[in-house]
Amino acid sequence: MQQLQQLLQIRKNKGKEIAKNGKIKLNGNKWEVPSQSSNKQYEVVLRLDKSTCTCQDFLGRGIKCKHIFAVEITLTKTIDSEGNTTITKTERITYKQDWVNYTKAQNEEGRLFKVLLKDLVQNVPEEPYTFGRPKIPLGIELFCAIDKVYSMQSSRRAKSRYTDAVEKGQITKAPNYNAINKTLNDAEITPILRDLLHITAMPLKSVETKFSPDSTGFRTTQFKEYCKEKHGTKQQHKWIKCHAITGNTTNIITDAIITDEFGADCPQFIPLVEQTASMGFNMEEVSADKAYSSRENLDCVDSVGAVPYIPFKQGSTAKAKGSVMWKKMFHYFQLNQEDFLMHYHSRPNVEATFMAVKFKLGDCLKSKNFVSQVNEVYCKLIAYNITVLISAMFELKIQANLLA
Repeated sequence: MQQLQQLLQIRKNKGKEIAKNGKIKLNGNKWEVPSQSSNKQYEVVLRLDKSTCTCQDFLGRGIKCKHIFAVEITLTKTIDSEGNTTITKTERITYKQDWVNYTKAQNEEGRLFKVLLKDLVQNVPEEPYTFGRPKIPLGIELFCAIDKVYSMQSSRRAKSRYTDAVEKGQITKAPNYNAINKTLNDAEITPILRDLLHITAMPLKSVETKFSPDSTGFRTTQFKEYCKEKHGTKQQHKWIKCHAITGNTTNIITDAIITDEFGADCPQFIPLVEQTASMGFNMEEVSADKAYSSRENLDCVDSVGAVPYIPFKQGSTAKAKGSVMWKKMFHYFQLNQEDFLMHYHSRPNVEATFMAVKFKLGDCLKSKNFVSQVNEVYCKLIAYNITVLISAMFELKIQANLLA
């Protein structure tokens, strides 16, 4: 009996997922319920004694399936003894937006951004002053660089923001506008910016348990001549590629690796997952698209205590070749595909993250060379993470402490 109740609860939870899309329709006395994994439609008939469904789960087991639960969840019904159904209320299940706190977060973002950024750059190591003309502290330069990228202003126009930060006590000196360009052109600050990105994700360790990696491109202002000369096409912009892993609850970016436009996705998977795990995140699931399907990647996810939900490419087999997790997930994918896809479908959150970064901070880079372009992308990701933390402060009541 207890096992049956557990099965029914699983089906009820799946029914809630189906009900969220609001695409269940009444056709005569039958309800048309869409499949989660294909274009099929299943017919559900609600009856006083026992409701029926045309899916294989109901036909094979004879117990209430997720499609029946989905119909029951989306409506309030009255069924007479002859099986006639009267609808008294229909309701589409949606996620409720906390508009009050969302509005507060948006209203306060401009002010809180620099407050959190001030705390963040205090983690930047400073070289001790020994001799010669004192340099502007690197923390101040990175404060101004990240703030400039956040504002999407040119170097000259952003100068007034540095002066304003001095007046508010957020930095001690406003650097020359061109000094920030030189800072971004320094390859030695790349690992520092990556470390700062990690710090901005740390306050959400208690929230994020499911993660997704993916990649996206940022357009540069430079043009490549290869296609023009070989294929006679018009000038095309060069791109720089950002490989990132994000949490699926708040869409915070936990780590990122920047390559040129031809950087492959799969080799970046293991470093991203291992770095996220090393930061103390309790990783329960990792979902990714087929580009990351390999035995090494599945074993990596298993090694950090998470379950990999990565679909298999066409022609893949269950041969372990030393990977027990590959064989296990292959059979799970074949025998429980709908359940597998329910977990996998959290993956689009990483695509929503990239869209948010580009919408808020632009998809085009102002920098002219590869080093400064890499650093500019990291500044964008850091700025985006700070905005996520501000939203979490209001909506999730998270204490965003960026002081290491």
